[in-house]
Amino acid sequence: MSVVLVVNSGSSSFKYQLLEMSSERLLASGLVERIGDDAGVAEHRVRFHTEPGQPAPTVLESSHRIERRIPDHTAGFRLMLDAFAEHGPSLDEHPPVAVGHRVVHGGARFFEATVVTDLVEINIDDLSVLAPLHNPGALQGIRAARRAFADIPHVAVFDTAFHQTLPPAAYTYAIDRELAERHRIRRYGFHGTSHAYVSAAAAAFLGRDLADLRQLVFHLGNGASVTAVDGGRSVETSMGLTPLEGLVMGTRSGDLDPAVLLHLARRAGMSADDLDRLLNSESGLRGLAGVADMRDLLARREQGDEAAALAFDVYIHRLRGYAGAYIAQLGGVDVISFTAGVGENNALVRASALATLGFAGVRIDPERNTSPDRGTRVISAADSRVTVLVVPTNEELEIARQTLSAV
Repeated sequence: MSVVLVVNSGSSSFKYQLLEMSSERLLASGLVERIGDDAGVAEHRVRFHTEPGQPAPTVLESSHRIERRIPDHTAGFRLMLDAFAEHGPSLDEHPPVAVGHRVVHGGARFFEATVVTDLVEINIDDLSVLAPLHNPGALQGIRAARRAFADIPHVAVFDTAFHQTLPPAAYTYAIDRELAERHRIRRYGFHGTSHAYVSAAAAAFLGRDLADLRQLVFHLGNGASVTAVDGGRSVETSMGLTPLEGLVMGTRSGDLDPAVLLHLARRAGMSADDLDRLLNSESGLRGLAGVADMRDLLARREQGDEAAALAFDVYIHRLRGYAGAYIAQLGGVDVISFTAGVGENNALVRASALATLGFAGVRIDPERNTSPDRGTRVISAADSRVTVLVVPTNEELEIARQTLSAV
């Protein structure tokens, strides 16, 4: 039995999942947050799987929560180990063969899941200049986990790695070449574990060879991106040097004329930090309508809020623009998949985004699209030349798969 522990660390929190990989079952999961605050929280959830063929429900779950000061990630991992010991499943009976870590930015150095060494840690730290909000927290988690699980390999799985197959024409920005190389400026792309998982899951669901498919994957959550996947390889993606480029998001602007920043610096006296906060935290749906959550936005739109209506239209306009551009880059498309919180749950967004793509052979079935069914499902019409799917993402499972493969 191969068990993998998956860890996703931030600067003041980390999430974890324990997965049994022969059946790809989730055994336990948890969240440790408010690390460094006086009132830290640790939650641990255990899944109990009944035996196949039994009339009882397939999965039962128990949840356990404690609140106390958690000074650092090392203390957080001790709490996690205590929770496994007290509430299960026993790590003696289900010993992890490896720990997989989500790392947002691997730059151009890491193109696959990589076993963590001291040198890999140094490189992740060096790449923090490209992801100052993400890589330092991941590194704290890696170091704490290596202390807690010193006798098994640790593997870094990078959000950017899936996009290392982008051709130079797709990842190169048209600025001074030497300056770009000196400061590592290029498109890297993000949400790579999700795009990898969903594109492979779509092919498996359809019983098609991944190598034969041209796909678009829309990962639409608070952060949002779209990737063109040709034969299982990322060939174009909307996020760039950072996760800021591309689609309109909950709080991020997405694409913007760079001269806007120069104008605001000169005329509004905004500093680099001011502009960073504006584009990452105060833009997108929040900037346009005052709310970052699509559910809140649609509720306001239904009530006749003009700002909310415009924000939705801008959001959809950007989705359609990217869809058309990427279909052109692929020379046509066979499968379009929606995933993540908005993509999986919002029928209006899906229908609106694809409403103008009839020229490309895309037709949505309204009944299928609005069905309350969950899981992977077809939402395109029977006569649609392009298959449109909803595919729930599972980034933790993808990290676990890549971790097991790496070791």
